[in-house]
Amino acid sequence: MKHPVTITLEQCAKTWPDGSRALHPVDLRIEGGRTLALLGPSGCGKTTLLRLICGLEAADAGSRILFDDEDVSTQPPEARGVGVVFQNYALFPNMTVAQNVAYGLRIRKMSKAGQAERVGYMLSLVRMEALADRRIAQLSGGQRQRVALARALAIEPRVLLLDEPLTALDAKLREHLRVELAQMLRTLNITTVIVTHDQDEAMMLGDRIAVMSAGRLEQVGDAETLYRQPATPFVGEFLGTLCKVRARLEQGVVTGGDELIGFRPHEVELLPALPSTLQARVAARFFLGATLRLQLELDDGQAFPVILPADSGHRVGESVSLRLTRPLPG
Repeated sequence: MKHPVTITLEQCAKTWPDGSRALHPVDLRIEGGRTLALLGPSGCGKTTLLRLICGLEAADAGSRILFDDEDVSTQPPEARGVGVVFQNYALFPNMTVAQNVAYGLRIRKMSKAGQAERVGYMLSLVRMEALADRRIAQLSGGQRQRVALARALAIEPRVLLLDEPLTALDAKLREHLRVELAQMLRTLNITTVIVTHDQDEAMMLGDRIAVMSAGRLEQVGDAETLYRQPATPFVGEFLGTLCKVRARLEQGVVTGGDELIGFRPHEVELLPALPSTLQARVAARFFLGATLRLQLELDDGQAFPVILPADSGHRVGESVSLRLTRPLPG
C-alpha cells in the first residue's frame, strides 16, 4: 500500500484578472490518509481551492501547494497524480462502464491484462462488476456516481478530489450513498478533499471540516468541535441551526437582559413559567415523528424553534420559561 500523501497549503490565494479575490491567503494542512470536507455556501471559494489543489487553476504568486515535501504549485494536473470526481461525473457516454474506468489506465499505456485486472478490482470495490458492459445512458444516478469514483481511483491517485459528488442525486439515494462513501473512504487510506455545501454530508464524510465564507477559512476541526465550539457566528449558524436571543442567563435560566446568547434548538429545557424570567409562549407545534418542534415567542417579540422528544406534552398557547443546557457565543 502506498504511503498516503500529506497536503500542505501555504498562503494559497487566487485573484481573478479583474482584481477580485476568489480566495484570500489560506494556510491548511491535510494529513495523509484523512478526508477533509470543504464546507460553505455557493461562491465562498471552496471549489476554487479544490481546483488549485488539482492544478486546474493557477494560484497567485507566493502561494505554495505541497504534496508531502514536493512543491506541486506549478505542476499541471496530470503530473500531480490526482483523481477527480466532478459534480456531473464527466463520464464518456459513448463508452461502457468498464471502458470508462479503464480510460486513465489506457492513457498511461498500461498493458491490456493489467487494465482488465485493475478495472475488475475497481468495479468490485464499488459493486458494479455486473454492469461492466452497460452504456452510461443505461445507468441510474447512483450507478454513475460509482463509476466516476471507480474511474478516479483506478489510476491509484496520490490524492482524491470530490466536487459536490452527491448533489445531483435525490435525497434518499444521497443519504444511502453518504454512508457507502464514508465507509469506502475510511478503508482506502487515500488523502481526500470533498467540496460540499451540505452540513450533514460534511459531518459524515469529513475526518475534519474546513468551513469557508467569502473566500476565507473560518474554522477547521472535527465535526463535534465545530458544532460545540464554533469560533465565529458564521460557523455556528452554518453548521446546524443556531438560535439567538437578547437576554441574560442566571444559572442557565433565560432572564431579561441585553446580552446576545446563542444555543442549539435541541439544547433547551422548558420549565413551568417562572416569575423574574423572560417567558416564552408556544406559538406553533409540529410533530415530526422522532421529535417535536415548537416555535416559541418571547414576551419582547423574539422568536425561535426548539426541538424536544416526541412525547413532550407542551401545547400551543402554553407559557414556559427556558433553561439552556449548552449556551454558545451569540
